[in-house]
Amino acid sequence: MSFDTLVFYLFAAFTVFAALRVITARNPVHAALFLVLAFCSMAGIWMLLEAEFLAITLVLVYVGAVMVLFLFVVMMLDINLVQLREGFWRWFPFGAALAAVMVFEMIQVLGNRQTAGTGATLAKHAADYSNTKELGRLIYTDYVYPFELAAVLLLVAIVAAIALTLRRRKDVKSQNVAQQVAVRREDRVRVVQVPSEPKADAAKTK
Repeated sequence: MSFDTLVFYLFAAFTVFAALRVITARNPVHAALFLVLAFCSMAGIWMLLEAEFLAITLVLVYVGAVMVLFLFVVMMLDINLVQLREGFWRWFPFGAALAAVMVFEMIQVLGNRQTAGTGATLAKHAADYSNTKELGRLIYTDYVYPFELAAVLLLVAIVAAIALTLRRRKDVKSQNVAQQVAVRREDRVRVVQVPSEPKADAAKTK
């Protein structure tokens, strides 16, 4: 067994372990941290495949930005873990059936002759080979339509998420700039005439 193969199996074991802990950890913060470990392990596997740009992007974008945002959201929401665990065994058969279908699909893909490994070794590229340039050429030539479709789907998802979360709450005070600009003096100040006290009543009080 070569050194590259040993490192690959090591990263693969870390990835599988972290992925299992993501779905089995009881604490959402721990699940997010195990997801970070899975991302780092996958970045190591991509480095072995000479996909340096994807590995660095995975670490910088997902681990450095997206997962930090996930952790902030999880810690700010103050999730009720007891309520979150309710109904686990009720949905367990559905989850097990879905997992069995996914495993069956993976076996079919890996067992197919067209997608199964042919025993070919990884080709070594030249020193001036640019992984970023090659990836950009493939995205904007052969896969330009799927790339644009994915961008549109992400845009629609962002707009839908904003529309679903942007709700007007009655207990929150906010300013209406249009009403403040259009205000008039009559709306702000009202002069009230208070009748003066009669002199007879004043004399009685004396």
